[in-house]
Amino acid sequence: MLTVLTHPVYAKLFSAQIVALLGTGLLTIALGLMAYELAGESAGQVLGLALTLKMVAYVGFSPIANALFVRLDRKTVLIVADLIRALIALLLPFVDAVWQIFGLIFILQAASATFTPAFQAVIPDILKDEADYTKALSLSRLAYDLENIISPALAGLLLSFISFHWLFAGTAIGFFGSILLIAIATIPQNGGQETGGFIDRLTRGTRIYLATPRLRGLLALNFAATTGGAMVIVNSVVIVRSEFQGSASDLALAMGAFGAGSMISALALPRLLDRLQDRSVMIYGAILIALISTGFAFYTFTYGWASWSLFLIAWLLIGLTYSAILTPSGRLLRRSSHKSDRPALFAAHFALSHACWLVTYPLAGILGNSLGLAPTMLVFGLLAVLATLAAVWLWRAETAGKLEHSHDDLPQDHPHLLRYAKNGKPHRHDFVIDDEHRVWPTNG
Repeated sequence: MLTVLTHPVYAKLFSAQIVALLGTGLLTIALGLMAYELAGESAGQVLGLALTLKMVAYVGFSPIANALFVRLDRKTVLIVADLIRALIALLLPFVDAVWQIFGLIFILQAASATFTPAFQAVIPDILKDEADYTKALSLSRLAYDLENIISPALAGLLLSFISFHWLFAGTAIGFFGSILLIAIATIPQNGGQETGGFIDRLTRGTRIYLATPRLRGLLALNFAATTGGAMVIVNSVVIVRSEFQGSASDLALAMGAFGAGSMISALALPRLLDRLQDRSVMIYGAILIALISTGFAFYTFTYGWASWSLFLIAWLLIGLTYSAILTPSGRLLRRSSHKSDRPALFAAHFALSHACWLVTYPLAGILGNSLGLAPTMLVFGLLAVLATLAAVWLWRAETAGKLEHSHDDLPQDHPHLLRYAKNGKPHRHDFVIDDEHRVWPTNG
């Protein structure tokens, strides 16, 4: 897997991702401590609303940012977005009211909604070989999981010597480090769609996404993944502290089990995807999430809460299947678009996938508080079942490659027909949704 780091441009961009992730991890911890300082026992409510604002910014601003900035130089967009995030981090230590947290965090996350899909769309243009790109996706997943372990440890070490306010400086340093690495990397020229008006650019990625069967299935599978992820992220603290009477260290162990499962999956996927289709791996992952959630819930109804070790195994398996669903997503997006449409499609996926979190995050908290933890896990397991069935129906088979189709809507002298077909007859080529192919072929 690490062989992909021999590519000089990708190595710089991956390093930029690492330092930015470490900065973001410090930001998360510092925000929690600041929320407690300003709101006391209502800190959880403050953080919950901040998390919701993050998702709203991701869902609402990502397609808008792509439509606004697609004609600009990619490197400039990435650097400016990182610069905004760094400056917001430097302003946060001076906050003295909760509403100021909300305002600054929304701006920071809007910048992230600009940066992340643009960054993700650059990688497949750099790594042309699909095997290398798959390794890059697994490395990215691994980086996210390692950040969940390293950032708290680093924050704990720093807090032994400094006030939590200085953690925001660490966040800014991470973003400035990302700026430096991006500045010295050779970023390919902007591949974004430059034709059409603002509305066309705004909706283009979503139109391609929803017209492509494998991507409709991907959206359903993302929802299945978030049922497991939201249950772990939102309710782990309640399960560990209330049901197992565990300590803060036990909570860290539970989250570590989830992260370890995700890392195992990320390490195994490059070889696994050499042997199996993406569809098979992702759908089996969704089936396992549904089985683990419903099975754990039924066990709890029948015998009471499982042993601590069984609980950790369940969290590890959820992490493993969660990563198996999410990691290959970039391969499907790359396969489903021309280079010119890739930034719009990555922005659409970023928004639509985070819309799933916007549903499951609050639902996990509300149901956990009103129904109880085991019934909530059962509900989420059943939602995963429905999402998996939807994915199987929407994405009925792997349809990559040359598909037979015809163009009754194009004139005989259209350049596309002159290139691929004679007299408008059915023809084959690698099929993606674009201006000449607005509907997926259902025959042939």
